[in-house]
Amino acid sequence: MEEYNIAGVTIYENVKIVGIDNIEWGENIIIDSFTYLYSGKHIKFGNNIHISSFVFLNGGGGLEIGDFAGFSQGCKVYSSTDDFKDHGFGNPTIPEKYRNPRREPVKIGRFAVIGANAIILPGVTVGEGATVGANTVVSRDLEPWGIYIGNNKFGDRDRNAVLENYQNFLKEMELKK
Repeated sequence: MEEYNIAGVTIYENVKIVGIDNIEWGENIIIDSFTYLYSGKHIKFGNNIHISSFVFLNGGGGLEIGDFAGFSQGCKVYSSTDDFKDHGFGNPTIPEKYRNPRREPVKIGRFAVIGANAIILPGVTVGEGATVGANTVVSRDLEPWGIYIGNNKFGDRDRNAVLENYQNFLKEMELKK
């Protein structure tokens, strides 16, 4: 797409990026159509990341995404949101002192996979290699290499097999140079 000409990043039509100057781009990133990126604070992308259609990434509290991470259709990552538990009410149309905004960085580890329509809330770290199931709401940190539905761990990914496959990938890429 001509609107965003970023080296190493393929961006399809109908992608909206707000705060592009706050984004640090890796290489070999694909962003599918109808994705929205908001970077109120720093967003850092690693390399070899795929963002499917209809994904929303909110970097209002900071966001870091590791190499080889993947975001399935419709998932949402919030590093900033309003918290209505205490005194807060309203929305961005009123002064912040009457609201209760929660802004905490989110970290998505390398090799992590975020399932379709999953939601990651502020302050969460999704550990290296963790897999988040479809329609999951993640409100706490997820350990590396776990398979999660909701905040419940249902199993482990084969870390050794993934990393061995990764080493094979690196060797193949080196041979192509």
